[in-house]
Amino acid sequence: MSVAEKSQKKSGGLGETVSVIVQALLLALVIRTLLFQPFSIPSGSMRPTLLEGDYLFVTKWSYGFSRYSLPFGPNIFSGRIWGAEPKRGDVVVFKFPPDPSIDYIKRVVGLPGDKIQVKDGQLFINGVGVPRQKVGQIDNRDITEENGPVDVYRETLPNGVSYDTLDLTPNSIGDNTRVFDVPPGHYFMMGDNRDNSADSRFTVGFVPDENLVGRANLIFFSIAGGASPLEIWKWPSQMRASRLFHFVN
Repeated sequence: MSVAEKSQKKSGGLGETVSVIVQALLLALVIRTLLFQPFSIPSGSMRPTLLEGDYLFVTKWSYGFSRYSLPFGPNIFSGRIWGAEPKRGDVVVFKFPPDPSIDYIKRVVGLPGDKIQVKDGQLFINGVGVPRQKVGQIDNRDITEENGPVDVYRETLPNGVSYDTLDLTPNSIGDNTRVFDVPPGHYFMMGDNRDNSADSRFTVGFVPDENLVGRANLIFFSIAGGASPLEIWKWPSQMRASRLFHFVN
């Protein structure tokens, strides 16, 4: 084989490798933009539903696509394409309205046009109290972050969606609020850890439709103790096996 043939073969091999890498990156970009995106839970605001160290897939097509469906959220169009309204009770990843570079995850409790209020710890939607039943206590620091038992209440929204919430502190600052009138094209979000959640009652405010990223769907990995998934040697003691491939409710 001549020097020219060797050079041509080497060049062709390099070109094929670059082509494969580019195709793989484009495929990953399409999947991330249109189908699924992985997220990790950084805080305890959605306990007991989601825990710090949970890794989950978010379905990007659930509510259509906005600028925030794309990496870095380029301002190339406004509104949503093929938009669909979230259902009351959905757990949603969205961009923090005051700073869209930050991802938040909360539960949708208020739809456009709703009047939302919390009175004595009970959620009211359009003047009607959401059924709230004490179902027991959790005495597990990994779930509650507290040393000692925590009361657990099950809420059932008007559309039948039920989920558990924590009540860390009776009569906390978020247990009694004003009436919030949810404007058109916006949503009211709350964390399931009601006394430890910066949500629409406080700093988040109403979340614009455009800021929705997707619906939290499936926990594919979970590890406790602040460990990284890459620390494989910690898996035997820290991995929460019971949470693997657990659908988010």
